[in-house]
Amino acid sequence: MRVSGVLTGFLVIGVVVAVGVLVGRLGVLPDGATETLSRTAFFVASPALLFVTLLRADVARVLSTGLVVTALAAIAVCLLYIPVGMVRRRPRGETVVGSMASGYLNAGNLGIPIATYALGSAAEIAPSLIFQLAVLTPAYTTLLDVVAARRRGEDPGVGGALLAPLRNPLLLATLAGLLLNVAGVHVPEGLLEPVELLADLAVPAMLLAFGLSLAHAQRPGRDDPVCLGAVIVLKNLVHPFLAWLIGSAFGLTGPALLAVVVSAALPTAQNVFGYAVRFATGVPLARDAALLTTIVSVPVLLLVAL
Repeated sequence: MRVSGVLTGFLVIGVVVAVGVLVGRLGVLPDGATETLSRTAFFVASPALLFVTLLRADVARVLSTGLVVTALAAIAVCLLYIPVGMVRRRPRGETVVGSMASGYLNAGNLGIPIATYALGSAAEIAPSLIFQLAVLTPAYTTLLDVVAARRRGEDPGVGGALLAPLRNPLLLATLAGLLLNVAGVHVPEGLLEPVELLADLAVPAMLLAFGLSLAHAQRPGRDDPVCLGAVIVLKNLVHPFLAWLIGSAFGLTGPALLAVVVSAALPTAQNVFGYAVRFATGVPLARDAALLTTIVSVPVLLLVAL
């Protein structure tokens, strides 16, 4: 594993986030630009990215032992945060965001360059990426949708909760991409090109929105330093440790074990912040978690390399 690959990955997202901070400080964009970019990413660009990614994914390669290890480690660390939110008596929506921030790693805009330069192939991040796109993203956004409805005084009931995924553009895009992939349906390039164009907007839109939110942000952890600290410990330390432990138990060794540990050691994805903004819950926690876990993940990833 090359150290230069780790640094290159952080440089990629750092520059775009810095541009967002600069734009926010200069007041180039109007008030509400953070929410506008986040909603654009959620309703337009991210569904396009999910559809294209899953349409072209090598499903057979992804369905491997690495995927099982990735899934078990992520689910375990997400569940570990829930008692923290309950003990601290935080709002349900914020607890959902904190749980997601603990196990939802930056597999896209940081994981891909790190896997490419440090592990030798972007395919090494595929199990984490696919698991998050196909399982964690629709599951958490559906939960946030239900919590948001109850916060507005609405009672979706069992039927409403079951139908909530049908209102989720990320889940619909995920299912469409997977089904067409498995069925072997060929989508003409003429139809796919505009979708790809929209997909290219997803990552920069989320990173710019994240940078804008940092421009005038308060000190990290001001709302609840205990919850933020729990996310940092779970994401940066517990998650890679569980990946190593579970991977070893499943017989992974060498590069295969290294790949799942490096993936788990990646910081919280800016997607979590975008979803928090979209559902207006846990925004400070999501923002601070994405920022601080990224900073802490640098020495952690370098330690994994050693």
